Amino acid sequence: MNRFANNIKSAAYAVLSFKLRTFFCLFSVSLGIASITVIVASVEGAYKKAYDFVEKFGPETILIFGGSAEQRANGEKMKALTLSDIKAIEEAFPTAILVVPMVMKWDSGVSYKNVKHKTLVLGSTEDYSRSWSWPIAEGSDLSHEDIVFGKNTCLIGMQVAETLFKGTSPIGKTILINTRIPCKVTGVLSDRSASQMGINLNDRIIIPIGVMMKKMLSDTKYISAIKIKYQQGHALQHWIAQMRLFLRDRHQLKEGQSDDFTIVSPEEIIKFLAALTGSLVVSLGISGIVSLVVSGFVLANLFLLSVKERTREIGIRRAVGAKKRDIFNQFIIESTLITSAGGVLGFMLGYGASKLLAHIADFPMHFSWKAFAIGFTLAVATGLVFGVQPARSAANLNPIEAIK
Repeated sequence: MNRFANNIKSAAYAVLSFKLRTFFCLFSVSLGIASITVIVASVEGAYKKAYDFVEKFGPETILIFGGSAEQRANGEKMKALTLSDIKAIEEAFPTAILVVPMVMKWDSGVSYKNVKHKTLVLGSTEDYSRSWSWPIAEGSDLSHEDIVFGKNTCLIGMQVAETLFKGTSPIGKTILINTRIPCKVTGVLSDRSASQMGINLNDRIIIPIGVMMKKMLSDTKYISAIKIKYQQGHALQHWIAQMRLFLRDRHQLKEGQSDDFTIVSPEEIIKFLAALTGSLVVSLGISGIVSLVVSGFVLANLFLLSVKERTREIGIRRAVGAKKRDIFNQFIIESTLITSAGGVLGFMLGYGASKLLAHIADFPMHFSWKAFAIGFTLAVATGLVFGVQPARSAANLNPIEAIK
C-alpha cells in the first residue's frame, strides 16, 4: 500500500514538474472530451425536447395538414382539407373527442394604439386551447357563441400581450388586425416554451375561424389543418390508419395516387427531432473520436520523449529498490492523472460550448450525470490505453545503462 502511495506521489510530482508536456496532453484530451460532452448533451436534450413537445402536443392526438409531405417540402400549397371534412370526421369517429379545424396566416399586422407588431394569426374554435392542453393565464377562452355568431374576439399569446400592452392587462381591450379588423381580447394564453423548432409559440393570436376565413382569407371552404384528440387508451396507430383510408376515400384518391394530406403523430415528432440531432451527433462524434485518438498519440509520444529525458531518474529509482511494476505504475498514473484532469476541463469546455450553441442556434441541450460520466470514463481510458507503451518502455530500462 505504501509502495502504491509513493507511486501516486511521484506521479503527481512529475505531472507538476513537466509543465509543457502536461499542458499539451491536457489540452488535446480536453478538446476531445468537450466534443463528446456536447454530443451526449445534444442527444439527451433532443429526446427531452421531443418528449416535452409530445406532452404539449398530446400523446393521444394527431395533426392533419393539407398537402402531401413532398408538396410541403417543396413549399407548394395545396387546398385539400375542408370544413365539411370536420363534420364527416366527427360522425365517422366517435372516439375522437375533439376535432378542431385551423386556418392560419403568417406575418399578419396587428396594432394597439401606436404600437405595431407582426405575428401569426390563427382561426379556430372554442376547443383550440383544449386540443393543445394550453391553459388560459388571464381572462377567458373563446366561447361557443363567439364561434357561432362570428364575433370579433381573440386570444393572444404572452409575447403579443407584452409587445402591445407593455405589462398592462389586455383583457377587454380592442386590437386591430391588418388595420381593419377590430378584435376584443378575451384572454391570454399561458406562457409556453420560448421557441419550438425556431417558432415562438407565444407569438400568436387566435380568432374565431369564421371571422378569419371571411375577413382575412376570403375563403369559406378550405382549412389549413385539423387537430384531433382521441379518447385515452385507444390504439393511436390504428386510428391513424383508419383516418388515412377515410380521407383518401372522401377526397376520391385512386390507388397509386399519393395522399393530398399529411398526418403528424407524436411518434413521428419524436423520430423527427431525434433525426434532427443525427447530423450533429455524427459530425461531433467523428471529430470527438478523432480528437481523442490524436490526443492519445500526442500523449504517447510526449511520454516516450519524457522516458528518454528521465532515464537517470528511472535508473536511480531502480538502483534504490524500485521494481519494474513501480516504474510502470508511476507512468500509468501520470498519464491517467493528466487525462482525468483533461476530462474535467473538457466537460467544462463542452458545457460552455453547449450553452453557446443553445443560445445561438436554439438547439436543445440537457446535462445530466451521463455527460460527465461518459466523458470522464473516456478520458481515463485514453490515459490507460495510450500510456501503456511509454510505461512499458520506462519499466524495461536497464538500471545500469540508465545511470550511465
